[in-house]
Amino acid sequence: MGKMKSQDIVILLKLVSLQAQERQVASNEHAGIEAKIDPYSVRGLGFALGIGKTEVSESLNRSLDAALAIRSGSRVKPNRRNLLEFIRHGLKYAFPAKRGAPERGIATAFAAPMLKHDLISAGPEIFVWPYAEGRERGVAVTPLFKSVPEAALQDSLLYEYLALIDALRLGNQRESRLAADKLEEGLMSQ
Repeated sequence: MGKMKSQDIVILLKLVSLQAQERQVASNEHAGIEAKIDPYSVRGLGFALGIGKTEVSESLNRSLDAALAIRSGSRVKPNRRNLLEFIRHGLKYAFPAKRGAPERGIATAFAAPMLKHDLISAGPEIFVWPYAEGRERGVAVTPLFKSVPEAALQDSLLYEYLALIDALRLGNQRESRLAADKLEEGLMSQ
């Protein structure tokens, strides 16, 4: 199979988010809403993330080959320990953050709503994923995949994970370590 692509990380983090949502629904006795599409299926992941079914399938195969995912019955599950190790030690080198001009978008990294009180940026600028309907203005950062802004708005846990990854990719050593620790707390506690 080919080398990893940035959307592979987005898909794996979506799977982590789905597992957390599944546990939350299982613990809620009033949950009776069933999805029409299996969210773990290639079709469900593609729909939720704005990624084509073929690309989702290829991504899952790359993740399996790289040991960032494992097959569990008919589902592919993220190998959280390996995924965390890759994110912590290799992600910012494999998929470096690209800064752009000031733009309107969705806050990410240290400026994301769920992080702005936990992670303090060394500077006054905030980072945003370019998005025409975004409410923030800041330095544009190319997201891991073009559909990240819309996918993140639909899934708050995925948004948190992706914002932490951007904090890791953009931050200095201290900020990156804080983001990685917070990401580890989220990934390994569920």
